[in-house]
Amino acid sequence: MPEKKAAKFDDLEPRYQAIVTNAVDGIITINESGTMESVNPAALEIFGYEQDEMLGANIKMLLPEREQDEDKGATNCYVIGQHSIGRGREVIGKRKNGTIFPFLLSMSEVLLANKKTFIGIVHDISELKEVKEELVKEKELSELKSRFVTMASHEFRTPLSAILSSISLIARYNENDDTDKRLKHVGRIKSSVDNLTTILNGFLSLSKLEEGVTVVDAVAFDIRDLTEEVSDELNGILKNRQQIVSKHTSDTQTVYLDKSLLRNIMLNLVSNAIKYSKEGKKIQITTTIENNQLTLIIQDEGIGIPAYEQKYIFSRFFRAQNATSISGTGLGLNIVKKYLDLMNGTITFTSNHEGTTFTVQIPL
Repeated sequence: MPEKKAAKFDDLEPRYQAIVTNAVDGIITINESGTMESVNPAALEIFGYEQDEMLGANIKMLLPEREQDEDKGATNCYVIGQHSIGRGREVIGKRKNGTIFPFLLSMSEVLLANKKTFIGIVHDISELKEVKEELVKEKELSELKSRFVTMASHEFRTPLSAILSSISLIARYNENDDTDKRLKHVGRIKSSVDNLTTILNGFLSLSKLEEGVTVVDAVAFDIRDLTEEVSDELNGILKNRQQIVSKHTSDTQTVYLDKSLLRNIMLNLVSNAIKYSKEGKKIQITTTIENNQLTLIIQDEGIGIPAYEQKYIFSRFFRAQNATSISGTGLGLNIVKKYLDLMNGTITFTSNHEGTTFTVQIPL
């Protein structure tokens, strides 16, 4: 009998050749050293190589570096080796153009011409993953809408009720002696409108972030001036005897950042400090520029965040148990975190029953 030739698809019998050539999944044979000895057209299409680029090359070229297990050596690097023999397994691959994608791998071990050979079948699941992720996103969006309706109906009801009652009472105050009463209710109306505006701005910011239309637009500006602007703007919501104290601790005061995003970050953090602190308490704003980085610290003497809930603090719509009686949407810190992600910044905090300190660091 003539000796069988080893491991080239064009040497197989015609019917098997047709099956391999027309298979929708990639089929690759690999020797014990991890060298690819044959590939079918589907494998070439999946990974984006020409045949002569894959033949004779090590299977490592089809894997990103993090998937290459050097400890097992080249022999077992035929796509994470022995763990894939006899069963399907999800593996992360790398195309010629550098694209990272997931695929299902099934490996089998055979003897061809008295030589151990491994046959790998590759099934690209990147489109399936994308579809699954889209279904997950749709579910999350549906849940988000539901939570928005519930939260909005509650948060809008309170200020709207206050506005309606104040307008009704103002209409009854017709005498000159009623001026103080009218002004009191005008103040309630203004405060309620401000609350509604804050809620709507929060949802508008979140919507822009979710749609990916928020971009970073860096400009040069004085950080001390921005701190003063934020302090002046928030003076109107300070409780009785509360005060905002700010200081800048470095000689340099010019930063090159997105002023609008940083302003919104400061407004969120400082307004929270005011909201969750009692009358007569101090809110401290400290800024420092050092090592090409802006550090912003917001410190309050408020109710703090319970330790068991701190891990959820940046989650969308989260409200700590000790804050449920205080008006809020649970979106502020989530938006702050997303803004900082856009600016490559970080935010950390420490908190107890004596207050909370948020530390923001942003590379310039």
